[in-house]
Amino acid sequence: MIYPVLKKSIPPLLVFFFVIGLHYSITYGFLEPTRRFLLPPPHSIIYEGFFVPKHREEILRGLFLTTKVSFIGLSIAFVIGFSVALLMSQAKWIERSLYPWAVFTQTVPILALVPIIGFWFGFDILARIIVVVIISIFPIIINTQTGLNGASKNLHDLLTLHKASRWTRATKLMIPYALPQVFTGLRTSAGLAIIGSIVGDFFFGRGSPGLGMLLKVYSSRLRTEELLSATFMACLLGITVFWFFSYLGKKLVGHWSEAWSS
Repeated sequence: MIYPVLKKSIPPLLVFFFVIGLHYSITYGFLEPTRRFLLPPPHSIIYEGFFVPKHREEILRGLFLTTKVSFIGLSIAFVIGFSVALLMSQAKWIERSLYPWAVFTQTVPILALVPIIGFWFGFDILARIIVVVIISIFPIIINTQTGLNGASKNLHDLLTLHKASRWTRATKLMIPYALPQVFTGLRTSAGLAIIGSIVGDFFFGRGSPGLGMLLKVYSSRLRTEELLSATFMACLLGITVFWFFSYLGKKLVGHWSEAWSS
């Protein structure tokens, strides 16, 4: 029981300690004392970001807002994306009508839309949620559609013989078959939702400050310790979200899906 855990955890820990050692080497070995503000040592980053009460509260508030915006936007993207994919799986003419707009959400430069979204919807939480929805919806649509269309033809023929309705075909065959792909898309979109929340927050620059706005403020004021602390929290949030949806997918579909069983 312990050995498999150690086998998985030791290599990442070795890489972590190597990066910390490299960090110290660059800070004290290559940077002059007057330039060490560009890359402060790890202990200084940890102290300023997490042990100074004012900075810690600031970063944690930003983390909470970024998490809230990300999950609200991801939830909306899932409902819309799943519904669109289900519609596209029902008829080719629906797929031809909606698929180009799904591709549009993936290919349009989100930074080009940010000023328009801000102009129409303001610069606070609603606008950030819209950015999250746009940036995270495509993997949900495509992965769900792939799963829905991948159900066995023989099973479709069997349901046809029993004169099954579209609803029965969707709920008894297509959706269960698509679940592994749905979770794959959801896991990918969850990471994109974090990015969308931070990007929207960074460029709107108004309203309640999330991690994106804090990154902007810290970088403009050369507050490197706080900047790297906030960056670390953003990375930690992304990793946590990825692990959460990986765990959820394994628990819900891992017992019968080879893609999620390992």
